[in-house]
Amino acid sequence: MRDDDLDQDLQDLELEGTMSTGLLDWNESVLVVIDVQERYIPHLYEGARVVEATRRLIEGAKLVGVPVLVTEQYPEGLGHTTPALRGILPAATKPIAKRTMSCVGEPDFVEALRATERAQVVIAGIEAQACVNQTVHDLLSADCETHIVIDAMSSRFRRDYDVAVERQIRAGAIPTTVEAVLLEWVRTADAPEFQKIRALIRDPLPA
Repeated sequence: MRDDDLDQDLQDLELEGTMSTGLLDWNESVLVVIDVQERYIPHLYEGARVVEATRRLIEGAKLVGVPVLVTEQYPEGLGHTTPALRGILPAATKPIAKRTMSCVGEPDFVEALRATERAQVVIAGIEAQACVNQTVHDLLSADCETHIVIDAMSSRFRRDYDVAVERQIRAGAIPTTVEAVLLEWVRTADAPEFQKIRALIRDPLPA
């Protein structure tokens, strides 16, 4: 059974905006980076890929003005967001500490997400089968349009990652990639941000 506090969090999570037909709109998007913490990275399947993919998403979000929310699971024990990402976060971004696996179980996260008034939630982070998976399912339960960036997610073990991605898609999450997200945010080569976005996606992600 779901506890009463989480039920209330889901009821409170009402994001405003015009829902899309699957494509992202930078005016409607919020990027959520889940628990990409320094002590996790060495133990991840393709950890370097996750960090670089998430870095590109954050840089792209800053270029087009998409808000960024960052969470940290039990930071006093697991450390803080990896320095490669912490150093590029928008100036006003303060990581949200949590102990629940689902971000939606943390009231500060729910309030921060609701305050963005964005209807499209773009998810990156770790671990795919744990904090990411539970967050995605709770967002979908709250009727949030949820996009999972599959090359900006991972787990310690590949099987957990693969199964988690499949479960989230079957539940209604929209699968996407870093390149797709960034190109949907600009839409046209005439956008003033396009050349900088193009530079972000020019090279392949590391394994």
